[in-house]
Amino acid sequence: MADPYSILGVARGASEKDIKSAYRKLAKELHPDRNQDNPKAAERFSEVTRAYDLLSDKDKRARFDRGEIDIDGNPTGGFGFGGGPGGGFGGGSQRGFRADGFEGFGGGDGIDLGDIFEGLFGGRGGMGGGAGGPFGGGRRAAPKGANVAYKLGVSLPDAATRATQRITLSDGKTIDLKLPAGVEDGTQMRLAGKGEPGPGGAGDAIVTIHLQPHPFFKRDGDNLRIDVPISLDEAVNGAKVKVPTADGAVMLTVAPGTSSGKTLRLGGKGFTRKDGTRGDQLITIEVQLPENDPDLVQRLEGWRDPRNLRAKLGV
Repeated sequence: MADPYSILGVARGASEKDIKSAYRKLAKELHPDRNQDNPKAAERFSEVTRAYDLLSDKDKRARFDRGEIDIDGNPTGGFGFGGGPGGGFGGGSQRGFRADGFEGFGGGDGIDLGDIFEGLFGGRGGMGGGAGGPFGGGRRAAPKGANVAYKLGVSLPDAATRATQRITLSDGKTIDLKLPAGVEDGTQMRLAGKGEPGPGGAGDAIVTIHLQPHPFFKRDGDNLRIDVPISLDEAVNGAKVKVPTADGAVMLTVAPGTSSGKTLRLGGKGFTRKDGTRGDQLITIEVQLPENDPDLVQRLEGWRDPRNLRAKLGV
């Protein structure tokens, strides 16, 4: 039986943190996008994801450790009909197999394996009382395919506005994703049926959002921060200056006498919250003086600011 601990390269007593760390390292190395010419890497990626899906679920991990289920979550023991995909007989052709019940092999022979199994195991007056019988579960659904993990880098402006993102799946198909309200670094999105194929249907694609550093925007809770430089004459006389926002550039009014370090607020230009409202954009003004400008020195010659700007510092 495949051992998920060995697949991830961790000890049986490994912590959740160690398991997650091992999975992230392997998933990064084996991701299909980085190994397009290596089909074995894709198989290994699927195997690693399947192992992580089991070990990251506390209940499934405990049941596996007790020997109750295998790596696919299927009960161990019993009569062991498995061998082919989906738990069929041996490993031969199973063209008539369906995940929603055993409908017979081949075509049109009228054999209902559901009747046979229930008769053997107590589903309809068999050995054990009740639908489950002594072997538990009655008709057990065939296992789904493995989930596939993806990482999606998103810029801060896109995260703030929930801009549509395009992701390429391992089969080469692309999907446009609408970011969820309240998106944060590490937010996960589940795409049902976009994982690996399996007897009971395809698994899911798990997309983890990673917010990327931005050259001038910074996140501050639900707000978006930016430092905007202005010239001395703009600070003294006031001005209208163009500043970037997550939604595009806007004209910002700087009042006369604006000091460096003053923060202005643009309402509703921050991150989208879970309730659909948005935070603000906070703009910190930076007054930048020219270096070694003789004209500015001449203009200020003889002028002194009479205020004691450092009085509150006690000096």
